[in-house]
Amino acid sequence: MNIMKALGAAVVMAGLLLVPASPSLAHHSFAAEFDGGNCKDFSGKLTKVEWTNPHGFFYVDVKDATGKVQNWSFQTYALITLRRAGTTRELFLDNVGKDVSVRGCLAKNGREHYAAAGSLKFASDGVLRQMGQLQD
Repeated sequence: MNIMKALGAAVVMAGLLLVPASPSLAHHSFAAEFDGGNCKDFSGKLTKVEWTNPHGFFYVDVKDATGKVQNWSFQTYALITLRRAGTTRELFLDNVGKDVSVRGCLAKNGREHYAAAGSLKFASDGVLRQMGQLQD
């Protein structure tokens, strides 16, 4: 009977080892996703906030050089980091529809209208807040 249990365990282990590896959803570093040498200043109207773990996102309608409005998505630090610095979801919600200025670093993969936010200033109070790693 012990031989059957050992053989069964060996078959199960072999099966697990033969299962193809799947990518894990691990946390990434700033440098893995964003280009610290390609940061820009943006200004426009805050349109939306997503207060989701592990990172928050906020969206800004930005006019390009031709005057066309493009909705940009900016990724922030982890939410706990923002809260510890005094930046709350309510602060974002209070500023939806209002002017903001953002310093952001563009995505390395070429994803359009997506950047990591380094700093953010709400026109309503003029306070410069750190939202992520400051680059350049």
